[in-house]
Amino acid sequence: MHRVMDPTHELALRLGFFVGVLGAMVLWERLAPRRALTVSKAVRWANNLGIVVLNSLVVRLLLPAGAVGVAVLVTDRGWGLLNELAMSPALAVVLSVIALDLVIYLQHVMFHSVPILWRLHRVHHADLDFDVTTGLRFHPIEILLSLFIKFAAILLLGPPVVAVLAFEVILNATAMFNHGNVRMPRGVDRVLRWFVVTPDMHRVHHSVLDREANSNFGFNVPWWDRLFGTYLGQPSQGHEGMTLGIRRYRSTRQVAWLPGMLALPFAGKVTGYAINRREWRAHEEDP
Repeated sequence: MHRVMDPTHELALRLGFFVGVLGAMVLWERLAPRRALTVSKAVRWANNLGIVVLNSLVVRLLLPAGAVGVAVLVTDRGWGLLNELAMSPALAVVLSVIALDLVIYLQHVMFHSVPILWRLHRVHHADLDFDVTTGLRFHPIEILLSLFIKFAAILLLGPPVVAVLAFEVILNATAMFNHGNVRMPRGVDRVLRWFVVTPDMHRVHHSVLDREANSNFGFNVPWWDRLFGTYLGQPSQGHEGMTLGIRRYRSTRQVAWLPGMLALPFAGKVTGYAINRREWRAHEEDP
């Protein structure tokens, strides 16, 4: 198992899936786009992918072992809940992937709920358009915090190494899929969104409207949103008519260029922003 999970093999596997899914989504977006982009694709892609490269360098420099490395340690030491229970390896993998997905859902809600965490997460939401690269643009500090949360979950849960690797690959692939600027038949979308978060489902989450931005937090599966009451079927203004991003931040230089994205968490005052506020006014405050 350890030989299979050699860092070189892990990196090659993850990179292969990343390039494959990215290429498929780029082709799909070109053949059947859902919306017209408002910002130059060259500008958006150069900077959105630029922050991906930066994040990868930061993670490899500061936390080279990553989540899979922590899973190897946990397995070797026999730590975590699943290592105390008698179950088949296949069941342990399935339960681990589902549990880790729930952790990511709860983390996402938390990043919308806590003002200082929202300041980091709004780098992702400030994109004025919505395509496959939106699913990859996160501030480096958010990436590191997310990794530490994942590490804690792995230490407590004790998942098999292969489950963590599978989850990392699935999470990355679904993030690109459900941020795709792609069109699919309404009937197909209606069926798919019972099993996986579709682009139309997640696009609602990127609306400038508070009620819509604070819904559909799931990345992989839609079950948590339906279970916890955060599911919203469609945007009020339709997918072609809805405005994406954050109402307060509309400058291309601030939200589309890499220096602006890196500085965005430190712009403005810390507000009392919290999700699902009962006192939202009719015109809605900026998320």
